[in-house]
Amino acid sequence: MSKITSSVLIIGNEILSGRTQEINVKFIAMELSKIGISLSEVRVVPDINKQIIFALNELRKKYDYVFTTGGIGPTHDDITSECVSKALKIKYEINQEAYHLLKEYYPEGHLNEGRVKMTKMPKGSKLIKNVVTVAPGFCIKNIFVLPGVPKIMQVMFKEVIKKLKKTKPIISITINTNLYESIMAKDLDIIQNAHIECEIGSYPHFDFNRRSASVNVVVSGKKRKIIILVKKKIITAVKKLGGKAREISSER
Repeated sequence: MSKITSSVLIIGNEILSGRTQEINVKFIAMELSKIGISLSEVRVVPDINKQIIFALNELRKKYDYVFTTGGIGPTHDDITSECVSKALKIKYEINQEAYHLLKEYYPEGHLNEGRVKMTKMPKGSKLIKNVVTVAPGFCIKNIFVLPGVPKIMQVMFKEVIKKLKKTKPIISITINTNLYESIMAKDLDIIQNAHIECEIGSYPHFDFNRRSASVNVVVSGKKRKIIILVKKKIITAVKKLGGKAREISSER
């Protein structure tokens, strides 16, 4: 199976203002890697219709899957569902299944206008189960619409995983070295060009008090034999350059 790609569209003024810390991307990326899907792009947009619609139309055409977080609550600035409808040019209406779920959940007379709003979505949407607060997310075409609250989103994403195509998981190995990136750069470039089936990333750490640095080199891909070969080449290259190297983590 060819590479499966995805993107995350984070929607909300609270993220851009810094009032809310974004932690959903890490969770999504790690869950996707387990089933072999690459997270290729992440965007953050404000609660503005035109910007949400523009981003949705770009991402859904560019990647196999788009996951949105935020903007599906009961308030005036929760406009994600309506924007998905406009982006796809599909009627925005009450989903009867979602309406029934909320009607059964809330006491008689408590299904107010804000809560009804959470049942509105593009016509033909399939619901994403929410065992925490009942109010569902939804998917339509290659777009999966999720809440921004991490604890709720994470539970619902477990449901999303069931609906996605799966391929070999992405494997990653991390090698720690005491060399500076600038010393290793040429060698890493040569190794990367020789093994395009995997990806090599270098991530420096600085200790300004001790005036020292280290680098974590992460090798990721789907072919374990290639990953191990590349790891050995990197360790050999580091030692030839006078440094020390050791594997510090391995993920399957």
